[in-house]
Amino acid sequence: MARRISRGLIAAATAAVALIAPAGAATAAGPAPAAPAATGPQARIFMVNPVQATGDQTLTDAKDAADAVPASAYALAELRNLDGSGTLTGRWASVKSETGPAAKLAAAGSYNRSDDQFEQVMAYFWVNEAQEYLQGLGFGSDLPGANDRPQAIRINQWGADNSFFTDKKNEIRFGKGGVDDAEDAEVIVHEYGHAVHNAQVPGFGTSPEAGAIGEAFGDYLAVEVGAHAAGRYGWAVKTEAACVADWDSTPYSGTPHCLRRLDGTKVYADRVGEVHADGEIWSRALWDIRGALGARTADRIIVNAQFGFAPGTSFEDAARQTVTTAQRMYGTSAADAVRTAFRARQIPGI
Repeated sequence: MARRISRGLIAAATAAVALIAPAGAATAAGPAPAAPAATGPQARIFMVNPVQATGDQTLTDAKDAADAVPASAYALAELRNLDGSGTLTGRWASVKSETGPAAKLAAAGSYNRSDDQFEQVMAYFWVNEAQEYLQGLGFGSDLPGANDRPQAIRINQWGADNSFFTDKKNEIRFGKGGVDDAEDAEVIVHEYGHAVHNAQVPGFGTSPEAGAIGEAFGDYLAVEVGAHAAGRYGWAVKTEAACVADWDSTPYSGTPHCLRRLDGTKVYADRVGEVHADGEIWSRALWDIRGALGARTADRIIVNAQFGFAPGTSFEDAARQTVTTAQRMYGTSAADAVRTAFRARQIPGI
């Protein structure tokens, strides 16, 4: 069975950023725009993940071997919003590791995937990137903040090939085994999506449908933040946009490698009572809203609507709240587009 990221809730931006893109990087729209000069510590990171960056579906983990991934999958990036303590602690993220010594900022630009510290750096960069994306949408300024606080992160805490967010400690924990989870930016941001949901609605995910919505939003946010970063920095994207976690899924999926997809065909009647599988119904609706309204408008509606969800919401109630939010923020045309997306998934009462 394909491995699945934990449902996240365990019981109980575009702000101006500086990044050095790889030489010659370009998007389909043309050459990459010039990035501002970097001023902070530089770190070596994956451009989302190696499969997406290279298009090579034959890449394998090879027990964390450095030479299993080409240099073209990496970029140098500024570690922003650090607190000056000399550790990976800052305004939006605080990273601790259970394996290997803590990353040294002076060496962050030289780590590769064979180093335990590489995953620490990846986790810090991508959680910060995700919150900066939300800030760029207006969350924390003209809209309420969405997890606009330091997010606690532990690397290899789980001790297995799985990752999760726990609301007991407001902490994200990334696992190891196969492709270590914090090597894939979309896994990192997926788990951050659970933290965002819990910050908006404490205890979110207490019903099967709410849990599915949480998984769907995590997948959607992961793809959205990665796509935004690729566009901003001129990174190559050589896999299908709707594919989630191309790199993490290489040990347990066929080609093209995907943990899940945002463009599936499931409808409400296809529910099976498993949150990851059922989440593909909701994530397709979010993907269609994005297609109809554009990323910025769609994401402002999607995230803002979540403040009105109940912890154990249903698909129907959450869809109604999202339509209402679209109407309030952008008027009838936007509300109609959102309604159409949910009706296409045959969600009752819409």
